[in-house]
Amino acid sequence: MKTPTDRFAQLPSSLAKQAKTVRLGDVPALLAHPDWETPAPTVLWMHGRTVHKELDPGRYLRWMRAGIATCAIDLPGHGERYDRDMMSPENTLHVVRQAVGEVDGVVEAIAGKEFGGVFDASRLAVGGMSAGGMVTLRRLGEAHPFVCAAVESTAGDFSKMPSYDGRYPQTLIDELDPMLHMDERRAVPLLALHSEKDEWVPLEAISRFIDALRPMHEKAGVELTLRTWPETGAPYEHAGFGKVAAEAKDEQLAFFTRHLL
Repeated sequence: MKTPTDRFAQLPSSLAKQAKTVRLGDVPALLAHPDWETPAPTVLWMHGRTVHKELDPGRYLRWMRAGIATCAIDLPGHGERYDRDMMSPENTLHVVRQAVGEVDGVVEAIAGKEFGGVFDASRLAVGGMSAGGMVTLRRLGEAHPFVCAAVESTAGDFSKMPSYDGRYPQTLIDELDPMLHMDERRAVPLLALHSEKDEWVPLEAISRFIDALRPMHEKAGVELTLRTWPETGAPYEHAGFGKVAAEAKDEQLAFFTRHLL
C-alpha cells in the first residue's frame, strides 16, 4: 500500500504546490487553497470506502482553478489511519457514524486562527462519494454551517439498501438513515450524481430521498438536482463515472460555482 507521502507525490504539480497535509485534531486532511492569502469558499470532501483523501486530485485542481479551496479528509480507518477491518463492507456504517461525529471538529479547525481565515467559514460546502456521501446527507439532517452540498453514488434512503438487512443492528441503521432525520433539515442547494446501473447503491436509494426533499426545496426556492446516467462504464457502475467522469466533474464544478462564488 502506498504511504501518505507516496500518494501526495502523485498529485499534479500545480495542485501539490498549493496543498498541505495536516491533522485537524485526530483527522488527517489534505488542504488545497488557490493562494493561501485571500479568504476562499471551501468544500469539505469525503471519499468512499477502501480509498483515501488523495484520490481524484483532478477534482480538487478544478475547484482550485475556479477559486475554491479544498479540505479532503480520510474517513475513519482509511488513508493515514488505515485499519483493514474498518475498510470492510461490514463496517461501512460504523465508519459513517464516526465520521458524522468528526465533521464539526474539522470545520472548527479550518476556521480557526491557525489558518488565518483563508478558509471562508461563511461559504462552506460539504460533499462526498458513497460512504462519504452518506456522512454528508446524515450531517445535513441537523443544524449545520453549510451553504450547499454535493454527493455521488450514495444512499439517502437505507430501506433501499438490501445488503444492510442483517448486516447491521436496526438501531444503527435508524440512527444513520438520512430519510429518518428530516425534522431539523433545512433546504440548502443539493446536487446528487448517480449511475442508473449502480450495483452497490441502487438508484432508488437516492431518488426516493430526493423525492422526499423536493416539497421543502420547492417551497424555499432552493436548487435540488439528481443527475443520472444510464450507464457509465465505471467498475460496478459505482466507483467513479467512467466515460462520463469529466462531464460529472464539470456539472459539480458548475454547481459549486453557482452557490459558493
